Amino acid sequence: MTHINPQTETIDIGIGGMTCASCVARVEKALNKMPGVESATVNLATESARIVVQSAQVTDARLRRAIRDAGYEPLTPEAAEMADQASAWAGFAPVAFGLFLSAPLVLPMLGDLWGQHWMLPSWLQFALATPVQFVLGARFYKAGWHALKAFTGNMDLLVSLGTTAGWLLSVWLWLNAHEGHAPHLYFEGSAVVITLVLLGKWLEARAKRQTTEAIRALHALRPDKAHWVSDDGEVDVPVAEILVGDRVAVRPGERFPLDGELIEGQTQVDESMLTGEPLPVSKSMGAALTGGSINGDGRVLMRVTAVGHETVLSRIIRLVEDAQAAKAPIQRLVDKVAEIFVPVVLVVALLTLAVWLFMGASFETALIHAVAVLVIACPCALGLATPVAIMAGTGVAAKHGILIKDAQALEMAHRVQTVAFDKTGTLTVGQPRLIEHLVAPGHDVTTALAWAASVQSGSEHPLARAVLKAAQAQGLKTSTPQDLSAVPGRGVQAQVDGRQLLLGSLRWLQQEGMDNALWAEDVKALQSQGATLSALAERGPDGVQGVLLMAFGDEPKAGAQEALAALRERGLKLVMISGDNQAAAEAMARRLGLRPEDGEVLADVLPGDKAAQVQKLREGGRIVAMVGDGVNDAPALAAADVGMAMGNGTDVAMHAAGITLMRGEVALVGAALDISARTVAKIRQNLFWAFAYNVAGIPLAAMGYLNPVIAGGAMALSSVSVMSNALLLKRWKPD
Repeated sequence: MTHINPQTETIDIGIGGMTCASCVARVEKALNKMPGVESATVNLATESARIVVQSAQVTDARLRRAIRDAGYEPLTPEAAEMADQASAWAGFAPVAFGLFLSAPLVLPMLGDLWGQHWMLPSWLQFALATPVQFVLGARFYKAGWHALKAFTGNMDLLVSLGTTAGWLLSVWLWLNAHEGHAPHLYFEGSAVVITLVLLGKWLEARAKRQTTEAIRALHALRPDKAHWVSDDGEVDVPVAEILVGDRVAVRPGERFPLDGELIEGQTQVDESMLTGEPLPVSKSMGAALTGGSINGDGRVLMRVTAVGHETVLSRIIRLVEDAQAAKAPIQRLVDKVAEIFVPVVLVVALLTLAVWLFMGASFETALIHAVAVLVIACPCALGLATPVAIMAGTGVAAKHGILIKDAQALEMAHRVQTVAFDKTGTLTVGQPRLIEHLVAPGHDVTTALAWAASVQSGSEHPLARAVLKAAQAQGLKTSTPQDLSAVPGRGVQAQVDGRQLLLGSLRWLQQEGMDNALWAEDVKALQSQGATLSALAERGPDGVQGVLLMAFGDEPKAGAQEALAALRERGLKLVMISGDNQAAAEAMARRLGLRPEDGEVLADVLPGDKAAQVQKLREGGRIVAMVGDGVNDAPALAAADVGMAMGNGTDVAMHAAGITLMRGEVALVGAALDISARTVAKIRQNLFWAFAYNVAGIPLAAMGYLNPVIAGGAMALSSVSVMSNALLLKRWKPD
């Protein structure tokens, strides 16, 4: 997948053959030193690299060559897709072959537990162990050799060195044994270690498939065919051939192939896979339809409004993929450890050999202890600890309508101390209605309302739509405004029927010269009721004269009060940011259960000043989340430590925010904080176990308490346990 902007190009390449965190470091180093590469991030869990390049300097082919030169296999998109679609038992054949050959070697060890001392002939042990060592273990030799050539180390190098040492020792003991004496050989150790590592990698691959289920489920929402409606009738064509503006028929029970607008019929639509909302949503003429959602009980006709990468579903998939490909800040520590891990283990193994020899042990005993050190080291568990938890956390969050754009937002969200909310559309329904309008002396109320509707006839602002709706309800005719210009955060001015009209906030109009005393008592009364006020004025020879006062009412979102109370119970400070005057903002805040007296309301804030207010809230090192719903909130969302965008994920807020809440429910804010906390907890648990395996296992192996077979089993178990622990996140559900 490739995303392009005018300056840079982001290229994703699948990589085969990586086994541990050291492999990740080597590929990143190879890619980052290429001229024209701005950054390269490699993810062990997704087995892919994301490279940001200067598009004019670096080609996809050169990047793939660099990956191959580093000793790994760059995968084509087709190969990566085939790997994703492979059955759960894919790749088990080598494991089964290894188990078949290793089982007879292990039987004598089991017999010892029951007092039965018997052993396979040396030649049979050799015959069983050698194919495991050099056929099944060839992958370790190949990858280890590439690591040596690059003057680095990896898990494969440790496994190949350890098992080869055990195999060579066994051959030497066999060939130098006295006549008639059956020597104790270690073929079973080498064979079982290789088999266990292969088994662990296979179990790991199965677990990885589960962490990417969310992405595969989203891809599966896209139908392959669409019922294209042309002038000649209905024809089934590939979705890729549909263009914006085409008409498409959707039958009951089918998925909408692309985003569009309903132009014929009405239906109920199941959007649960996109938004997490379990109840079907009613759709009638003019309603927006999202590709991937399921049509209910009626055949409908839609006009396509977005195709390809511009559809909501494609954007969602891209967001989840971006989050799963990204590295959490905590991963930087792991990367530093991984760079020195394998060399340190090699030194410890050599020291183990030397110390045991110095203490008078036989070379055979010293070497076996050194081999145990090599095979118990678990760099793979370190490399998987963070990315698999992020993949599982972002995947389950997406299933419930929470899209986490980047790993940094996921890691930061659980530390949030203050949550700031935009009011309109975030805490309120965002569909204000005109509840009162008062005309100034000397003006006709219907004419004034028609002027106001004319000025706002091209606006998408919620208050403008409320004025237009009120004018339409009264059957008023509007005129086309001339010389229309917006004053950001204040209002709009235009010429209508030869009059210079201004429409906007009372504060702006009063700054322009409108009489403060006009409607003074009415303004106080309406503001005390929580109404949002704006006015229409005319600029004439005598200055700016008020024409029409308009009061708008909005309603709190269902469940908003309870959701805010739940956030307060978490110990969070809550703040509502509003452009309304203080009285109106406080009135709505009290309906929402907020406490103006505790500083939970910031009123009279212009859209352009929201970011500055967020910065003030961050003073003193407080971690602040900003929750907004639109373009005007984008600067504030970007200024916050964690930005959360409400809505359907189609506007610029989605790009400015680290987290997008697909349903406009305030309760999802708490759910996003919760999944962040649980994911970070899993990351810490995984890192603890990954480090614990090594901190405890390597010294025990060096001291002779672990033989190579047990060490190999512990190494395989470390990766599987890390994966399994992360997969527990899939059981998470929002409260």
